[in-house]
Amino acid sequence: MHDALNLADGPKSSRGGFLRAALGGGIAAAGGAAIGARRDDGASRAAEAGRDTEVLNLFLTLEYVQQAFYEQAVRSGRLRGPLLEFARTVGEQESQHVAMLRDRLGSKAGARPKSDPGDALRTPESFRSAAVDLEEATIAAYVGQGANLSNRSIVEATTLVSVEARQVAWIRDLARMSPAPRAADPGRQPQSVLDELRTKGLLA
Repeated sequence: MHDALNLADGPKSSRGGFLRAALGGGIAAAGGAAIGARRDDGASRAAEAGRDTEVLNLFLTLEYVQQAFYEQAVRSGRLRGPLLEFARTVGEQESQHVAMLRDRLGSKAGARPKSDPGDALRTPESFRSAAVDLEEATIAAYVGQGANLSNRSIVEATTLVSVEARQVAWIRDLARMSPAPRAADPGRQPQSVLDELRTKGLLA
């Protein structure tokens, strides 16, 4: 459902083109083909809207998963100090992301999936490790698919991806890992990300 979409190369003079180049940079740095160009091949508005719906619903699924994970982590009562502050703050941000995407998608918004973090919430250490993996997977999906959006949607998406980047830097710092280990982040295919989340019980 969320397979990557390959866009044709074209001018990058618009704001959307610039943002595509930025979002697609991680893929190029990883040796793949950047998908950062604006379509000028006469694709219909209906096709463009369908592509936006598919990509934005992928992002909505990831935001649902993050929201549920952090809300359950806070309710578990097992977090204290900086980790609790992180879970509360990020959980509230993810809730706002969900609301923004649902509003943008309207009747085309996907349903909230089930989630059972299980072992990921047993200890502060397991939560921290799962949070790093979840945030890394989310930002990789944004990098990998954000450049496929239309001009309108890509500008909206960048207001979310910048926050996601700050979140992963924050939890990596709490885990005593480098907040910015790479000059450019690689993108990931949607199915790879979704499969990982299912394996960890974060997505049913």
